[in-house]
Amino acid sequence: MLVSNIPSYFRTRRERLMKANPSAVFIFPANAHPLRNPDVTYGYRQESNFHYLTGFEEPDSILVLTPSLSKPGTHKMVLFVLRRDLDKEMWNGERYGTDRARMVFGADEAYTQDEFDKRLPELLAGADQVFYRLGKDAAFDKRVLSGLEMFRSAQGRTGRGILAIKDPAEVLGEMRLFKSEEEVELLRKACVATALAHKMAMKEVRPGMNEYEVEALIDYAFRKNGCQRIGYGTIVAGGKNATCLHYVANNEPLKDGDLLLIDAGGEYNYYTSDITRTFPVGKSFTDAQAQAYELVLKSQKEAIAMAKPGVTIAGIHQHVCDVLTEGFISLGLMTGKREDILKSTGYTRFYPHRTSHYLGMDVHDVGLYLANGEPRKLEPGMVFTIEPGFYVQPSDTAVPAGYQNIGIRIEDDILITPTGCENLTISCPKERNELEALRG
Repeated sequence: MLVSNIPSYFRTRRERLMKANPSAVFIFPANAHPLRNPDVTYGYRQESNFHYLTGFEEPDSILVLTPSLSKPGTHKMVLFVLRRDLDKEMWNGERYGTDRARMVFGADEAYTQDEFDKRLPELLAGADQVFYRLGKDAAFDKRVLSGLEMFRSAQGRTGRGILAIKDPAEVLGEMRLFKSEEEVELLRKACVATALAHKMAMKEVRPGMNEYEVEALIDYAFRKNGCQRIGYGTIVAGGKNATCLHYVANNEPLKDGDLLLIDAGGEYNYYTSDITRTFPVGKSFTDAQAQAYELVLKSQKEAIAMAKPGVTIAGIHQHVCDVLTEGFISLGLMTGKREDILKSTGYTRFYPHRTSHYLGMDVHDVGLYLANGEPRKLEPGMVFTIEPGFYVQPSDTAVPAGYQNIGIRIEDDILITPTGCENLTISCPKERNELEALRG
């Protein structure tokens, strides 16, 4: 069903972007609709930056933001969209066309996509630079570069080269890094739906089920609770499979006595949650599993308690490494001085990844992690994960038997507030007694 109106924040974002770059032209191609088979397409999701600025979900469209020559100090939004075609629409669904691109999405001008090459040179007038991501689509790169050359040639003998091309990733990334109230509300809905999916799995998993059965339960819960799609490939990893950080095969039977690691997030209106929980396939943790789990949980709780404005993600990660390393020594998994292990990064034997990443429209969301070469400080409106873990690779047979083949990760989604933080996924159980109660 086509929408008849969209929220005003899409226009506000465009205005902010162009106010900060008043003499620039921005070119954003939409995602194409790739084929899965000769005449069957994959499910479609719009390119994140394109949707962030327009709310427009049709494939193969193009957005151009350009300075307005008739109204200095303002900009024009120009959309190039699919041509209306009643025969194709009968098969694949109604299209907006140029008229509704203007009426519904607020485009100042709208054309069919086949007019882009002809109109691009005139849209470059008044610009001194172009923001466009080179390297993603070689064919479209040629179209943009051809338009730039046509514009340069039309200026006559000026001695100037083509307009400078910059990647928009940084300027858009810094905008998207700081979530508005509307964005936080969408993230909250994604997080609630995701927490419900994880809780369903905690209740329903039984020894002998296959990992893909659990994945199906999670997908069902996402859709039942309003998510349009998954935010990333769901990880359902039983036993040793949990030691593979991005395991997605999800095709082995679950065994009593093993742990089950589920890393899954639902996407609600283009904003995704990212939760990981680990719990027994049977009714309870073994002693070794419980000791390892409590260590990871301790490190995560302390990391969340640190999260507030002025702290750095790098500082949080370092503290997690400190806590885990001390625990690895206490459990007899490592020997030596804690300071030496930290300095040599020997802890990566059991904890090989970073603790956090930004979260938003993309599961590994955009935004700079460094400021002037140093870890940037957290600020209100930033959303990121805190996800420490413990993994004993199947090849690592030197550890005590109770710890072999264990993979544990605990992950929550954290919003920085003016006075501290809010755990957006706090409703998803993670205390050991809560998990065992659900497993009973």
